[in-house]
Formats: sequence, structure tokens, C-alpha cells
Amino acid sequence: MKIGFDNDKYLRIQSEHIKERIAQFGDKLYLEFGGKLYDDYHASRVLPGFKPDSKLRMLMQLKDDAEIVIVISAEDIEKNKVRGDLGITYDKDVLRLRDVFTDRGLYVSSVVITHFNGQASAIAFRQRLERLGEVKVYYHYLIEGYPTNVSLIDSDEGFGKNDYVETTRPLVVVTAPGPGSGKMAVCLSQLYNENKRGLKAGYAKFETFPIWNIPLKHPVNVAYEAATADLNDVNMIDHFHLEAYGQMTVNYNRDIEIFPVLNAIFEGIYGESPYKSPTDMGVNMAGFCISDDEVCSEASRQEIIRRFYTAVCSMVEGKDNDMEVNKIKLLMQQMKLTTADRRCTVAAKERKEESETHSAAIELADGTLITSQTSPLLGPSAALLLNATKHLAGIDHELKLIPQNMIEPIQWMKTSMLHGNNPRLHTDEVLVALAVLSQHDENCRRALESLPLLDGCQVHATVMLSEVDRKIFKKLGCGLTTDPVKK
Repeated sequence: MKIGFDNDKYLRIQSEHIKERIAQFGDKLYLEFGGKLYDDYHASRVLPGFKPDSKLRMLMQLKDDAEIVIVISAEDIEKNKVRGDLGITYDKDVLRLRDVFTDRGLYVSSVVITHFNGQASAIAFRQRLERLGEVKVYYHYLIEGYPTNVSLIDSDEGFGKNDYVETTRPLVVVTAPGPGSGKMAVCLSQLYNENKRGLKAGYAKFETFPIWNIPLKHPVNVAYEAATADLNDVNMIDHFHLEAYGQMTVNYNRDIEIFPVLNAIFEGIYGESPYKSPTDMGVNMAGFCISDDEVCSEASRQEIIRRFYTAVCSMVEGKDNDMEVNKIKLLMQQMKLTTADRRCTVAAKERKEESETHSAAIELADGTLITSQTSPLLGPSAALLLNATKHLAGIDHELKLIPQNMIEPIQWMKTSMLHGNNPRLHTDEVLVALAVLSQHDENCRRALESLPLLDGCQVHATVMLSEVDRKIFKKLGCGLTTDPVKK
């Protein structure tokens, strides 16, 4: 995979910048983490070289000074809201995140349940956490007129009504399973309550995207708009920053729209606001770590097309997301992109036309295109894995890695014993078969050892794949798209 982002530099300068922001405020800094603190796969796709756990690794450099507060909305608990990329509910993700952080040596001090209004499911979740006995749990309540009713918000009936979250370290990282959890409100509530106790605490925001110091229409920033098309986020020039400093910077609509209200809340707490613009509030240094702009630009263009395919496939599956699809179409037009700009898509469709059956293609790191087609034994994605690993391992394409007499019993089990309709092997079944054969077959062993070389490669199939196949490509680090065609 071509690298366009200096991850080591990022880890170094990002932690240094956060230390400087802590020093600016004195006693304590509440740092709101937007996006994914852990497993940020979007960032790793559009900034090749950015590791999915980079932000977590950066925090580990500050672990002696940091504690983590995880925020979850009572409304999301009640609705059993699911994190789309992982397929688990937000309440389960809170437990997962707590384990991930503590396993890395980070201190998770508490969980805050926001938007609390007596929901029984939220009370049950609190009791569950308290039985575990490892973190404290607090309630923050709905405030009528939030965020515009500043006089009520900055009062004992507003922020003062919330539970005071006890913290002990100078850096308090506030994170959540997903957007809309109430992270900012938790930070602001803590500023109010810290100030009442005579402690000077500050607030800053860590949003990786949009990147404030690259152009508004840079592909990396446009890819962020595509990623948040379901929220209808729009990147904008931060006119507050332009007016205050004469410098052109990029932010997104919600932060710019809410900034006057935040300013008023800051003034209510401190007597004056420490910031002149939304950009001032941020601490993100990712823009300084782009080492190859064209690599990141091309990766972002591919991400925009990938997001388009994901959205149209969701529509075919019954999701009411016309607005999301139309928004991404518009972004593609603005960037002068079509699906033909995805080389593996073109190759897969050409193979389909030749074979008259569903096909797939992968673009390897060196630009080589490998294709496959559906056969009586294998689906297109399983065949593609075999073809790609044979190429990477230097194995003759005509050689059958998995003999037919091994595939047929697996097919019999799937159809006769498990009553399945599709006898063809999926990607996971092919990989298991390769693993078994690799104990005695040198070619199978070499094919398996080439799998890490698929990380960062682009894949397209002319038919929507099973959940199993999608997950395998994701685990291998491949950027997968499919035509919106059901089997």
C-alpha cells in the first residue's frame, strides 16, 4: 500500500499539542473526541499510513495524565441503537470500549448516561455497570431549550442539575460509541460545575475531519462529507476564524452554527470566552502529517466512490436513504468522479460481460488487476481470494490449491445437512480449507502467507456479497464495493 500519511510524526506532534492546550487552562482540560477514538477505519482509508488505532496510541503517550469518560445517550440505549460498522448496540460498545482502553493501560474512570429522563433501560444499564464495579456511573439530564436557552443552561437548574463527574487527572478524554451521544454537553456541564468548585477547567475538541488546514474541496475533506451524508454535514469556511485572524480554515456546519451559543455559554461560565472561532477549539494536527498529497487524494476519491456504492446497496436492501445517495452523487459530480474511476469496478464488469456470470476484481498495491468469476464450486469472492493469493505467491494460475474432492464434501454438508441453498464456498470456508491443507502443502502455505499483502487493496464484485464475505474482506483490510444487485 502506498503511504501518504506520516503516522509517527502524527503521534509525536499531536500529543505535544494536547499538552500545550492543557497548560493553557491550568488545572484541567476536557477534550471531546469526535469520530472514533479506537478503530478509525475511515481515517486509515483516506490517509494511507494512518493506523486505525492511532488516536488511542497517541493517548497512551499521555496515559499518566489522562482518564477517559465514556458517554452514552439514554435514548440510544432505549432504541437499541446499533453501531453500523460493528453491528453491535451502543450499550454493548460501551463495555467493549472500556475493555479496549483498560487493556491498553488507559484509565476509564466513569460512564455518563445523558438525555436521562427516567428510562428503565438506562437504569438497568447503570445497574449492570455498577455490578461490574469498575467504573462510576452518572446521569445527565435533558435541559429544556438546549443549546439556545443559555440563561437556563448556565444555572443550577440547567448544568447544575447534572451529576458532577468526579475526575482526578489533568486530561479528561470524553468519548462515545457514536454521534449524538451528548459529549459536548458533558464537557460544558463539567466546566460549569468545576467553576462552581473554584477549579479552572478548559475545553477543546478533537475532530479528525474535516481537516482544518487543507482546502475546503480537497478530496480528503470531500470524503468526510460523503462519510457523513446521512447526517447531511457540510464543510464550510470558518468565517469566525477568517474574521478574527484573516486565515482561511475549514470546519463543518454544525460547529460553525453552534459557535455563537458556545461563546455565550463560555461567557456565562468564565465571564469571557477563551476562543474566537470553532477552529480555535480544535487540536487536530493531522493536516501537518500528510506526506504525499496525491496518495491521500486518490485514496479519498476511491472512498467517495465506495461510499456511493454502500449507500445505493443500502437502498436496495430497503433503507430509506434517498437523501444520502443524492448527496454523494452531487459530491461525485463536484469532484468529476464516476464509478469508472474505480479500476477494479471496470475490471469486474468486463469479466462479467466475458463470462456472463457474476464476477469480482481486485487492484493490488502495484496496480495489477486480478479477476474471478462464479463457478459451480466457488463464489466470485472466494475465487478472487484464491486467484489473488496465487498471483502474490508466484503460484501457477492453473494449479488448483483446493482439490475438488475436498470442496464437494463441504458443499454436501452445506446443502444436505445444513439445508443451505448456495453450495458454493464462501471466503471464510476457502481460507479454512487453505489453512488445513497448508500443513502438508507448500503452495497453500505460501498462499496463506500472502494474505497480509491484500491490506489496502480495492475490491469490486458485480453482485452484493454475503455478510460473511464482506466481513472477511474488511478483516483483510480491503476496500470493498459491490453493484447494487441481489443474488
